[in-house]
Amino acid sequence: MKDAIISFLRSTNKKMSSNPNNNKKNSVRAVVLMGVFWRILIIEGILLVGTLIYAALTEDRGSVELFWYAIRIISLVAIIVLFMMVTLKSFLERRIISPLETIAAANQRFQDNDSSVREVNLPEGAPKEIKGIVSSRTQMLNTILKISEERLHLVKFIRNTFGRYLSKRVVDEILESPNGQEIGGHRKTVTVVMSDLRGFTSLSETRDPEDMVRLLNRYLERMSKVIVEYDGMIDEFIGDAILTVFGVPEEHDDDPLRAVACALAMQNALVELNNELTHEGYPVLEMGIGINTGSVIVGNIGSEIRAKYGIVGATVNMASRIESNTVGGEVLMGESTYRLVKEAVTADPPHTVMMKGLKRPLVIYPVTAIGPPYNVKLAPQTANKHGMEMNLPFHCWKVEDKKMASETMSGETITINENLITASVEPHLEPLADIKLIFDFCMDAHCFDDIYAKVLSVEEQNNKIVTRFRITSINQKDRDILKKWTSEAS
Repeated sequence: MKDAIISFLRSTNKKMSSNPNNNKKNSVRAVVLMGVFWRILIIEGILLVGTLIYAALTEDRGSVELFWYAIRIISLVAIIVLFMMVTLKSFLERRIISPLETIAAANQRFQDNDSSVREVNLPEGAPKEIKGIVSSRTQMLNTILKISEERLHLVKFIRNTFGRYLSKRVVDEILESPNGQEIGGHRKTVTVVMSDLRGFTSLSETRDPEDMVRLLNRYLERMSKVIVEYDGMIDEFIGDAILTVFGVPEEHDDDPLRAVACALAMQNALVELNNELTHEGYPVLEMGIGINTGSVIVGNIGSEIRAKYGIVGATVNMASRIESNTVGGEVLMGESTYRLVKEAVTADPPHTVMMKGLKRPLVIYPVTAIGPPYNVKLAPQTANKHGMEMNLPFHCWKVEDKKMASETMSGETITINENLITASVEPHLEPLADIKLIFDFCMDAHCFDDIYAKVLSVEEQNNKIVTRFRITSINQKDRDILKKWTSEAS
């Protein structure tokens, strides 16, 4: 806060503080007194020599008389010099030296971080010019301190405000770096965590908008606390999705491990949040998380008109693709991340899925736990894995890139509950495929809306191909009906 003031004070005291050995020599006291002393001495010396020369030329005196005459003159000069030094020293000290030394001492204490020293108490009798210097100094310090405090308040406001939109470390880097605002970036290896709520869009269409915003904010706040706890950087909120990066702005050796631990902790935090929400009448939220490690471009992206600090690259796109294959409560990681953390995590056998635009199958590992020093284990899901036997005919369509295929498939449920469906489908589906399902069943009391689900597995049971679906999006009324049926059947 006092940088500008201290710089000014140092410039005024530069000669005194640059060399400690010269402090006394260059002090106001020494300069003034020695300047006066030598000037008086020179004047008296000139008068003495002149008087002796004049006496020798105009008066008829012998050498002895001239000698004693010189002694008297010298004694008189000594008395005059002594008188002048004593009286002038007292006068100068009181009127000039002491006021200046008082100002210098106050400046020195302020320079030593004693910010309380603003007023300077001058000795009585100080000249009005010196009083004017003190008055100007006080006004200047008050002005600079006020401006500095306002600047600090503004910087704090900027940090706190933009810290809600960017990582606080990123804000610090942008504000403190000389090139922090320039467009451009650099390449880094990072671990990307992409999380997304399942079925939140369809849920928001059936509830009050303000209520849904409050619910979304509670979810984002809870997840943000977990991310900050594991030292991740929230790059962006994309609706109900969160893009988090580990390794930016500072890179650490354990970035992949912290990313996996954070993802597991986020799922566990959502379980705790759901326990609160269900008691308040909210539906259960489900989240899928994808993790990928690789090279990205980090920096200020955009234009001079509008820019954002973020990351771009294939690694981000791959993390999003991995996340798209998750179901609620699941954490999937790519091969690149698995290779870095495999010694510390517990993971199920990998799945392979061929996705549009990829030249080879995507290999993903479901992770359920991580060991020391994080020791995070995925909390058991409360979803009922057993359903009631019920034969409901349906039609379904594959969904790719949020587009529904034109080919219609038919099937019939074998078992069903509010989260899982087992069914026979023709033609057969591939694991991890996304589908839209419509029941042909409809009663006067209730007709089902569209249901979205993901294929968990395709197995042969009793000489019959059975497909297991995990429901990813369903109208809450439909879920309540299925839950009611399951409860009554059990």
